[in-house]
Amino acid sequence: MGGVKRVSTATAADATGTGAARSPGSAGSAGANLEMLRSHNAALVLGLLRDAGAEGISRLELAERTGLTPQAVSKITARLREQGLAAEAGRRASTGGKPRTVLRLVPEAGHAVGVHLDRDELRVVLVDLDGAVVGERCEELDLGAGAEAVLGAVCGAVRGVAGRLGRGTGAAEGGSGAAEGGAGTGSGALAGVGSLVGVGVALPGPLDHAHGVLHRVTGFPEWDGFPLRDALAERLGVPVVVDKDTNAAALGLAAGGEEGAAGGSFAYLHLGTGLGAGLVIGGTVHQGARTGAGEFGHQVIQLDGPLCECGNRGCVEVLCLGAVARGDVAEAARVLGVAAGNLVGLLDIDVVLLGGRTVAGAPEAYVRGVGEVLGARARREGVRGGAVPVRVAPRGERVVAEGAAQLLLAPLFGRGVG
Repeated sequence: MGGVKRVSTATAADATGTGAARSPGSAGSAGANLEMLRSHNAALVLGLLRDAGAEGISRLELAERTGLTPQAVSKITARLREQGLAAEAGRRASTGGKPRTVLRLVPEAGHAVGVHLDRDELRVVLVDLDGAVVGERCEELDLGAGAEAVLGAVCGAVRGVAGRLGRGTGAAEGGSGAAEGGAGTGSGALAGVGSLVGVGVALPGPLDHAHGVLHRVTGFPEWDGFPLRDALAERLGVPVVVDKDTNAAALGLAAGGEEGAAGGSFAYLHLGTGLGAGLVIGGTVHQGARTGAGEFGHQVIQLDGPLCECGNRGCVEVLCLGAVARGDVAEAARVLGVAAGNLVGLLDIDVVLLGGRTVAGAPEAYVRGVGEVLGARARREGVRGGAVPVRVAPRGERVVAEGAAQLLLAPLFGRGVG
């Protein structure tokens, strides 16, 4: 792959398009200014409005649940209504005095695009503030085709789904040169488009999510050092956030409160063209200080095993994908179960969720195979309460793309990564 530009890692202050994606508390408690506190409090209120759904929630309830004063809640909700993010949802009978006005989130007031950039496929979704998918595109892609071809395909697909939001439809539907060929920068192409918050991109790691720079993507080392976030932000003209596919999926599952992800800690194991894990600990996605958490597929379980593309021998990924290639689903599930057992033993998580294209092809077999290994381990160790449950992750093959959109949206509701 010629033409993949390498850069040195920039400082966080130099990064573009990250403001919308940062968790309100990401800067730490020291030096927090009034504007940051306002954003944090607004996020708390927005989160409760989203959780309340169409039935809404009263200002008094918001004050009780956030710990804010009724006056502070009134000011925040007034601003949210002015911005079109909140609206009245009727009145509710009160235990005393006049009926309380309840407020609800306005889902269509904001949207984000989620991109799942896989080794051989590109999936793009447009979601509203409730996380509902309102637009989708999926197409074949060769991650080794070169930077310009890949960026062009991503930009074209993003403009395609974002075009329905209003301004910028021509660029989205008309297939500009930048969208189709990737030759132009397309700077500002989506700036001001309707209610678009930004674009979240999820792809195989390893990578530096803080600066949006790729490392040696397994199987595609030529991407090492490529500033994907900045390159896409320049072409699209909106904030862009980049993270690993497994982290994005885990964030989407945690933020959406999906069944099976309700526990405080869970692991999302993604088996598709590769194998990785998204880790949620105490309700927060764990990325690691050096963005390396979740490289689940490259734990060695057979010292003299086959050579993996990462350079090690006997990695879970090469053993598992090898079994898949031979059509031995039972063996693939057993290998995955052994690795999952190591993870459960290390982190004592509440539930294991399985996802990815390969799991989708035989979900019952993978749940059964992984569950059997975890069950046998729990019996040997006398684990109180028995084995950790194993389930198929909800949302199917869109779980990564929808999670990528949450890289932009979740922090708006006080949820994020750590």
